[in-house]
Amino acid sequence: MSDSEGSTAGLVIIGNEILSGRTQDTNARTLAQRLGTIGIPLREVRIVPDEDWAIVEAVEALRLRCTYVFTTGGIGPTHDDITAASIAAAFGLPLERDAEAERILRAHYGTDLTEARLKMAEMPRGATLIENPVSAAPGFRIGNVLVLAGVPKIMQAMLESVLPGLSGGPPLLSRAISAAAREGDIAAALSAIQDRWPAVEIGSYPWARGGLVGTTLVARGTDRAVLEAVVTDLCAMIDGMGLDATILERGA
Repeated sequence: MSDSEGSTAGLVIIGNEILSGRTQDTNARTLAQRLGTIGIPLREVRIVPDEDWAIVEAVEALRLRCTYVFTTGGIGPTHDDITAASIAAAFGLPLERDAEAERILRAHYGTDLTEARLKMAEMPRGATLIENPVSAAPGFRIGNVLVLAGVPKIMQAMLESVLPGLSGGPPLLSRAISAAAREGDIAAALSAIQDRWPAVEIGSYPWARGGLVGTTLVARGTDRAVLEAVVTDLCAMIDGMGLDATILERGA
């Protein structure tokens, strides 16, 4: 599928805890699935440490290639939450305390609002707030960069609040089939099918279980009729090898 035909997205996952293996990221999957429903494919994911140069480098690279760039993590009240300052640096903007963000925090925390928590009201000048219905502290958008929390439940809620304002296209659909066929045995025929259907992305994913090895083939696109035609070709390819193809309930 040609990215020139529609919007695309990139994701920067920020956090030493992800790189150390202490925390397993689930936000990339959530983002890919939800964006797919509005026709915005997730094209690249980067995981970077809590270091300003790494965040700036990743954001600058992706915002030139993608319609939208999302970041997750690093917008809390502690010393290692440096995402807001790093995004400001990437755009060459000053970091300022946003009056509306401060009002939201004061209303939420009341007398428990500390200077550390007020840090969560600091954003690049001119940023637009992103609602956080779970824990109040807002994210923000500047240009084509959308800054979200790293905690999955909060990230998901913030994402839902911005989805209606994004410019997408037809939903991304997928179909999948599986067969006890080795990738090397189907590579040439699979390449020919891909050439026949250039508007569909066909992925090949090997598996091994129960003493068998095989491949799951996933076709992704926006035209349901075309996807069904691709599945027909894939099943014919498998059938021609004397094997049985299993059509799965959903793709991946």
